[in-house]
This record gives sequence, C-alpha cells and structure tokens, in this order.
Amino acid sequence: MTNLNQLIIKFDHEQNFKDEDFYVSNSNKHIFTLLNQWPRWGKNFLNINGEKYSGKTHLINIFIKKFKGIKFYANSLNDKDLKIIKLHENIILEDLDERINEKLIYSLLNIIDLDNKFIIITSEKPLVEIDFSLEDLNSRVRSFLLQKIEKPDDELMFAIILKNLSDRQISIDKKLIDFIIKRIDRSYGKIFDFIYKVDQLSLKKKKPIDFKIIKEALGE
Repeated sequence: MTNLNQLIIKFDHEQNFKDEDFYVSNSNKHIFTLLNQWPRWGKNFLNINGEKYSGKTHLINIFIKKFKGIKFYANSLNDKDLKIIKLHENIILEDLDERINEKLIYSLLNIIDLDNKFIIITSEKPLVEIDFSLEDLNSRVRSFLLQKIEKPDDELMFAIILKNLSDRQISIDKKLIDFIIKRIDRSYGKIFDFIYKVDQLSLKKKKPIDFKIIKEALGE
C-alpha cells in the first residue's frame, strides 16, 4: 500500500512498489484498470482521490514503472519544474490540497493542455471539492476525469492486514484476521494504526498475536 514508511513511522522495513504487491479489489479495480488503459482515457487530465493511505502513491508508482513519467509533489512544485515537464509525456502531481501555489498549478495545467500531455493528480478530496481562490483554477479542475478509491472492502482489508503483518515476519491465523475485520473501522488509516499497535503489543509482551492482544489493540 501507499507511503508505508510515512504511515507507520517506527516500522523500519523497505517499502516495495512492485505490481504484485498491489492488491486489486472492488475498492480500487476501476482505477487500476483505467491506468492500465493509458492513453485511452478520453481525457488527458485525471484526478485519483481517496483517503490517506488508500494506495494512491502505490498506483502511481506502478503506472510510472509501466508507462514512464515524472512525479512532483504539489506543495513543492516550482518554476524550474515547469521547464522539466517539457521532456515528459506523463506528469504526476501528488498530494494536492489547499496549500498550493494556485497560479503555478494553473500554469502547469495550461502547459499540459497546450502540449497535449497527460497529468495525474492525487488528492484526498476530489479536486472539484477544493475551493481554490483562483477562479480559473476552479474552472480548469472541472475538466478532470475523477476517480475515487473507495473505502476498503473485506477482501482488501484481509489482504492489507495479512501482507503487512507478513512483511514484519508475523504469522497470523485466518480466523484472527476475520475477527479483526468485523471489529475495525473501515478506514485505511485505522487499519494501519491497528497494525502498528498489534505489532508493538506483540513485541512488548514477547508472545504471538492472539485474541487478547487483538482486543487490546482494538481498544476493547
């Protein structure tokens, strides 16, 4: 999943962005399929939005690996970057929110449009729900193809929990994962918060994960 090194700061394991490490489910299949259909999108402007840790960066890295492109972060974009994009067909802008240089972003989108390039912008909220001060930017984002990563279904929750515990050399019984899924909030952030807590409890108690540790991590 996305940004694991930032998500669970104390975990010191190497992050992986290989295709096979991304689990496709009903929550994200539509976006995974669309990205693999590039450049047949119908539009050159794509906004992938979804809650924090929902897999946006993972999807982007898979896309870049397959189709090439250059990535910037919205809050650190500068005038020099606008010159660099001339050399690339696919431009990715990550983590766009209200804290941006609106004129610079608007200039970027105009370049994309004029040069017939492609841009993918990731954000937590859909771009059309962000209230920009620059009215021209509000108008421009309405031309984006909007794709939302939905809340995780049971299948995806199972895969996330299993993979991330396995990455930490923690084996867990399927019945325990089913138990967790029935009790945890359907939120990517809550899932990873739980993974951190249950791992820390297991290490602290020096014992395998069981129902008692799981209940404690869930706050029951």
